[in-house]
Amino acid sequence: MMKLYHSPASPYVRKVCVLLHELNRTDAVELKTVTTTVMASDDALKTANPLARLPSLERPEGTTLYDSRVITAYLNDLYGGGLYPQGSARWDTLTLEATGDGMMDSAVSMTYELRLRPQERQSTDWLEAQWSKITRALAALNARWMSHLSGPVTMGHVSVGCALGYLDFRHGPRNWRHGNDALAAWFDEFESRASMQATRPPADA
Repeated sequence: MMKLYHSPASPYVRKVCVLLHELNRTDAVELKTVTTTVMASDDALKTANPLARLPSLERPEGTTLYDSRVITAYLNDLYGGGLYPQGSARWDTLTLEATGDGMMDSAVSMTYELRLRPQERQSTDWLEAQWSKITRALAALNARWMSHLSGPVTMGHVSVGCALGYLDFRHGPRNWRHGNDALAAWFDEFESRASMQATRPPADA
């Protein structure tokens, strides 16, 4: 059986878990929960993935896969999923997924700054620069991508949904919904999907 190195707080891991739920393949992958940070990596994770990053997918045969986009593309192909459409729609999906992942990158970076660096050494400029990237992405999604988000579910939807969920989880006081009414309404509906409900991070994570 494949083994997914997992943390319930990671939005990247959540992407993989949402895909498994959407494809009804949760029984095909064992979740190995690890406690790891950029400052103190889990030993088993370092052995599986030299970068010691989550998620990592250990396969009984073949290399361990890492980076959420690599893992989701692999699992989608392995199980004949339709979350990466073919033709011209593929490029929209990949761009939307990259937008969601980029938001995660900035939001996780902010979390590290706030949780791992002593308060007196935290950079307000760094935090605001990362949040500016997120706000630009939110505005673009709200203005240009709603017709795509209203269509059939792809990994682009999953990535954006997991990114927005992470903003609520770690940066709720920033209120990303303000000024993004269409996107907020979409997320309220998307978050009600069984796959999203089953993968919500616990409040104490």
